[in-house]
Amino acid sequence: MNNISYKRAQSVENAIEHIGSKKESSRFIGGGTNLLDLMKYRVENPEHLIDINHLDLSEIENSDSGGLLLGATRTNADTAYHELVEERYPLLSEAMLSAASAQLRNMATNGGNLLQRTRCFYFYDTSTPCNKREPGSGCSALEGFNRLHAILGASEHCIATHPSDMAVALAALDATVHISGAKGDRTIAATDFHKLPGDTPHIETNLEPGEIITGIELPEKGFAKNYHYLKVRDRPSYAFALVSVAAAIELENNTIKDVRVALGGVAHKPWRKPSVEKEFIGKQANTENFEQLANKLTEGAKGYGDNDFKIPLVRKSIVRA
Repeated sequence: MNNISYKRAQSVENAIEHIGSKKESSRFIGGGTNLLDLMKYRVENPEHLIDINHLDLSEIENSDSGGLLLGATRTNADTAYHELVEERYPLLSEAMLSAASAQLRNMATNGGNLLQRTRCFYFYDTSTPCNKREPGSGCSALEGFNRLHAILGASEHCIATHPSDMAVALAALDATVHISGAKGDRTIAATDFHKLPGDTPHIETNLEPGEIITGIELPEKGFAKNYHYLKVRDRPSYAFALVSVAAAIELENNTIKDVRVALGGVAHKPWRKPSVEKEFIGKQANTENFEQLANKLTEGAKGYGDNDFKIPLVRKSIVRA
């Protein structure tokens, strides 16, 4: 057993103060649905846990910009079933309800969902090399069993995927993540929150050490009429996406007025290309154009053997969604 200290933060400022100079050896804990697993497998070995469940960060309320602000410590289940989320942002609700199991959704928090780490087999197996666990040690998945792994945005140092369904929908909706730290408050676009692996796969987000997520803001536009979250997986529940598609479209007659497509299960972060989406504004909403959109969104896709099937699968999934 590893000895750890436990403190219950009374405020955001108090939580940031607790983490103080012990940023590398401390972790904030909310629902713990991922962190506790990582500790049991000895993938993460924090010396200090700071409980943030009692902070005043659980409200879901209208934002000043006309959107909706989701508290970071609100559970995934409460968020997905909230009447304002279901009514105005059904794409997000659908994505969140496709994740994990009902029991986990009852515990997992919104902020923690964004910070969950990859489910790569080799990342969890401390007897194998993994650049994400130990930078410079190598990537076992490149030559190993890589059926679940990335086909876009990967590098020679890491081909893991991000497991969140919620993050994919947030990327499609152009949400914003609210953050607090010792240097003050700031925001990051959901599309910029996670990083591609590059040469530093162990640095997964653009959070600075010691910063805490306080909320997630959804913009006014929620695409509540034409949307779908399609999750292709090995079984109907309690399984991570082989590929997933968060699709939202605004139509004028049958002409595309606005379109958003974010992909999950294919990269180290939710995959979206706004520049490609813009090319299809003003075009007809038909299968031919959706196939072209799918091909452009997945340009440069590369399989590593076991996951070669993901390339045609994700393209067909985009068209279907």
